[in-house]
Amino acid sequence: MTARRWGGRWAVLILVLAAIGTFYALDLGRFFSLDTIQARRAALLQWTQAHYAGAVASFIAIYAVQTALSLPGATVLTLVGGFLFNPVWGTLYVNIGATTGATAAFWVARYVLRDAVERRFGERIKPLQDGFARNGFSYLLTLRLIPLFPFFMVNLVAGLTRLRTGPYVLATAIGILPASFIYCNAGQELGTLDSLADVASPRVALALTLLGLLALVPIAYRRWKPSRPGPTSPS
Repeated sequence: MTARRWGGRWAVLILVLAAIGTFYALDLGRFFSLDTIQARRAALLQWTQAHYAGAVASFIAIYAVQTALSLPGATVLTLVGGFLFNPVWGTLYVNIGATTGATAAFWVARYVLRDAVERRFGERIKPLQDGFARNGFSYLLTLRLIPLFPFFMVNLVAGLTRLRTGPYVLATAIGILPASFIYCNAGQELGTLDSLADVASPRVALALTLLGLLALVPIAYRRWKPSRPGPTSPS
């Protein structure tokens, strides 16, 4: 590998770490707490109504950066999207921001880490690579739908595979729709929520998990379907 390529990877990694460090050093996470948003919801709504296009662009950009850097606050931002823009438009704007940020994280992981991981763990991760090469869309769709898997971790792991960008973007955009709509819908009652646990009930988690498992049905069918007998030659 050339020195220029290594230099580029180090530059990207340093830039990402610097951005994350700035977020925590300035305690910017305080702006993404439920209490802070609830206290300022009237001002946010008023500004959104007066500058709708700017509010949409700002919301999508903030959501994309938050997702790309794996920063806390995605759940609160999703609630805000439903509160400011209504559940349908809020879900759309959340989807654009989250998918954009997740794709950026995917590219960074692939550019900075994949070659090194393959050299170090080549044979051990080969089954994972092969599985994603054959069934990447279904695997990723399942991981996106099931709330047990951290969103940022899925972004990074997918970047280490041979999954193409197109299926990654499509599976991400589809997979996050159900949960995004649930949280955006709950965002209409932003002022009455006591905690984020009021939204993420066990029933909702179970429903999303079952939905995620449905994405594996095509893979299971291809694996276990009976093989058709070949044509017999006439005697």
